[in-house]
Amino acid sequence: MWANATRARFGRGLGRYAFLTFLLSCAASPARHESPNLERSVCGFKEPLAFWLWSRAAGGPDASRVAGLADVEDVSLTTLDGRILRGYKLGATLAQGDADRPRGYLLVAQGNAMLADQIIGQFRAFARAGYDVYIFDYRGYGRSQGRRRLAAILSDYGEIIDHLDAQAYSERRFYGMSFGGIVLLDALKGKPGSRRVVIDSTPSRLSDYGCPTTHDPVNTLPEHASDLLLITGRQDRVVTPKHSAELVAVAGDRGATVVQDAKLGHPFMDGRTNRRLQSVRSFLLREDSTNP
Repeated sequence: MWANATRARFGRGLGRYAFLTFLLSCAASPARHESPNLERSVCGFKEPLAFWLWSRAAGGPDASRVAGLADVEDVSLTTLDGRILRGYKLGATLAQGDADRPRGYLLVAQGNAMLADQIIGQFRAFARAGYDVYIFDYRGYGRSQGRRRLAAILSDYGEIIDHLDAQAYSERRFYGMSFGGIVLLDALKGKPGSRRVVIDSTPSRLSDYGCPTTHDPVNTLPEHASDLLLITGRQDRVVTPKHSAELVAVAGDRGATVVQDAKLGHPFMDGRTNRRLQSVRSFLLREDSTNP
């Protein structure tokens, strides 16, 4: 979350620059599962620079941001290649008479210039609705270890989802914004189970710029998308409506709910967070009765 308007303007400019630098420098490379080295660059030699710029825009971790939040605890996960990912869990609020377990979990994948401690407090409504909320710093960001690389981050979120699913939550909810939408669509590909997913302000393709087609959101989008909400902002200058248009069209054809809001910009940078999260909550807190 940006501290002031100046930082927001800086973030928008740097976000656009880093995003375009990353995409324009991409060179086709093998998919992540073809090599045991997750921390290699799969999108060209400038990939490390782009992620460095994004992580610089995110800033450093600050425990004081969560110090006053009730029911927040540190969480961590050690990946298969030995990196420790750190984040926060906002615990479900269980009133007297409720079941002794949370209703489910919500995993949030943030934008590429955000840290977990900056936004965890925005999801208290989900905790009050009975969900444990998890947000991790991306690999190499904030308090998480490792090199910032696309293939590694995508793999990490597959592991995070497997870890949460192993805890026998009855309901699964996912919210990915901007880069986080790329991450979640890829990580959820092929994973079974009932769920609801919101993808917010995410581009349609990376392969137009030479990145592997296997990571294109239009290619990782599920064939049946009735459990998915896609949000785009008409005022978004980071991922413009043009960059998300194909994804919007394909998702709509596959049964997704689509919100194209004329007043929204980029997530957590447009000053309209409450408006955006109202749509997110409305979709994610529905009952699962229509889900497969």
